[in-house]
Amino acid sequence: MKSILLIFTLILLPTTDQADWTFDFEAAKITAKESDKVILIVFSGSDWCKPCIQLHRTLFESETFIDFAKEKLILVKADFPYRKKNSLSKEQTAHNENLASIYNPNGEFPLAAFTNAKGDLLGTFGYDKTKSPSDYIFQFNQFLK
Repeated sequence: MKSILLIFTLILLPTTDQADWTFDFEAAKITAKESDKVILIVFSGSDWCKPCIQLHRTLFESETFIDFAKEKLILVKADFPYRKKNSLSKEQTAHNENLASIYNPNGEFPLAAFTNAKGDLLGTFGYDKTKSPSDYIFQFNQFLK
C-alpha cells in the first residue's frame, strides 16, 4: 500500500519542466533583487483571449523558454479572466488592475513587460505568431543587456 501511495505522490508532484509563476508582484521584486533576476509580468485573458492562449502554449510552455526563465526571470501573471468560474479574488483583481495601470495602460492583450527589481520598465512584447521561442529569447536578451 505504501508503494502505491508513493507512486501516486510522485505522479501528482509538479514536474520541473514547468515555469514557476507567481501572482504577487511585490514578492517578485524581493525575489528578483535577491537572485539578481529580471521580472516578466504577463498580462493575459487566460480564458477569452486567443492570442494570449497561443502565446502561453507556443512560448511559455516551451522548453526553450522554461530553461531561459529559470536562469534569468521571475515570472508574474496578471490575468484578467472573463468566465465566472475562473474569477479571481477582489484583492487579486485589484492587484492586477494596479499593475495594468502602470505597465499596460492601453489594455493590450497579450502584453508582457520586463522590469528590474525596482519595478522600472525595461521593455515590452506581445504575441507574434511568426516567432519561435528562440526568436523571442533573442529579443529578450536585447531587453536584458
